[in-house]
Amino acid sequence: MSIQNNSRTIAIMVILLIGVAATAVMALQFVNNPPQDPPDTGVLPSTLNVTLLTNAGVMIETNETRIYIDPIQLNSTFADYPADIVLVTHPHGDHYEPTSLDIIETESTEFIFPSNMSAECATYGATGVVPEDTVMIGDINITAFYMYTLAVQGYPASHPIEANWTSYIITIGNFTIFHSGDSKNLLEYYDLTGTIDLAFLPLGPGCQTMAQYEVVQALERIQPDYFIPMHYGEGVHDAWIASYGDDVEENTDCTPLVLDYWTKYTFEL
Repeated sequence: MSIQNNSRTIAIMVILLIGVAATAVMALQFVNNPPQDPPDTGVLPSTLNVTLLTNAGVMIETNETRIYIDPIQLNSTFADYPADIVLVTHPHGDHYEPTSLDIIETESTEFIFPSNMSAECATYGATGVVPEDTVMIGDINITAFYMYTLAVQGYPASHPIEANWTSYIITIGNFTIFHSGDSKNLLEYYDLTGTIDLAFLPLGPGCQTMAQYEVVQALERIQPDYFIPMHYGEGVHDAWIASYGDDVEENTDCTPLVLDYWTKYTFEL
């Protein structure tokens, strides 16, 4: 009985050792030949395209949604790029242009205008907003924010605070965009500190928007990850980055992306 038990014990140990060895070989084979990448399913990576149109015009595109902000001077080819959402900051002709809106409008386009633009809201069936209002369209969060300028040397403000015209904060997934419209460097920008991935800010003219070093100061307050200049005259964007690019680098963690009008930049999300 003792011999048989010993034999049985030895047999079990041999089986266990063989199993461990086989497992080790399999593990070694797995390390030397790791699983291959899954096959390409044809699903595109999540991207966000931003196109600087002209003046303060911007087109934002995800895989599912196209948003326009202050589009002007669009030609008929933009009918092939219909709008899901249109945001307008204020009624000045270089920001609100019905002929361009009519090109990109569809039956399902959602318009968001300042409430002050009551006649225009009625024309387009727009949702009227004032600063700090929030509108959800699908899973996109749009918050109206402050936009104004101040009186200069006895001249009234071209964008009076009492008009309640609006800038916009757009959050798409984990990516947040700020479009300032025509604005000076506002104290309210401290409320945005560290919350913005991409900021569109104007470069001038200084009587109607922030300009020159004011833009650097606005970036210091907002602290976006990226900054795209807008609302600039011919060559001003290049001259501005030559004059103030070092200040941006030294005083902020922001990366300027200097685009010509009608050009696109792609963010991988």
